[in-house]
Amino acid sequence: MNTLKVEKRNMQTKTKKLRREGFVTGNVFGKELKNSIPIQMGKHDAEELLKNCQKGSQVIMELEGEKRNVLIKEIDIDSMKHQILEIDFQMLVKGEQVHSVAEIVLLNHDKVVNGIVELDLPEIAYVATPEALVEKIEIDLEKMRVGDEILVKDLPIASNKKITLKTNLNESVVRIVEPHTVVSNE
Repeated sequence: MNTLKVEKRNMQTKTKKLRREGFVTGNVFGKELKNSIPIQMGKHDAEELLKNCQKGSQVIMELEGEKRNVLIKEIDIDSMKHQILEIDFQMLVKGEQVHSVAEIVLLNHDKVVNGIVELDLPEIAYVATPEALVEKIEIDLEKMRVGDEILVKDLPIASNKKITLKTNLNESVVRIVEPHTVVSNE
């Protein structure tokens, strides 16, 4: 599991100034906390974290010498500047149900030769205890052909008794469609 070292943020310092100084801001919240904790982390540390993790990933956060099990809840990115603005975390408590998402990862995309892969759902929303959290759902496209479709109910996460899905079971996750060619009238 990835570890991230953070420090409490001084709320007297403006966010823009912190970003100019190479920090990413964020918050830690949870039922066991009276108030959310404003935090800051090095920009490089945040970038390294997001190379391996995304929304819905579990992380060990080191804050004031104490390690906490947290879940990445929100990531705010300025797409124009390619800059991470803020990352929010939820503190996890053993046995307590949390809302999360699992990213859909498509494997063997290049093996689909006669059709076009359409990813209809990039993530699946669900509720589970920290012990049952799922970060990624991998779907192998190698044997899929034109007309094939995978629904949420077809995924292993749908039959996991420790997870309650929030995404509709009949929603399409990925399908292979026939390519459409446009005939020119020349």
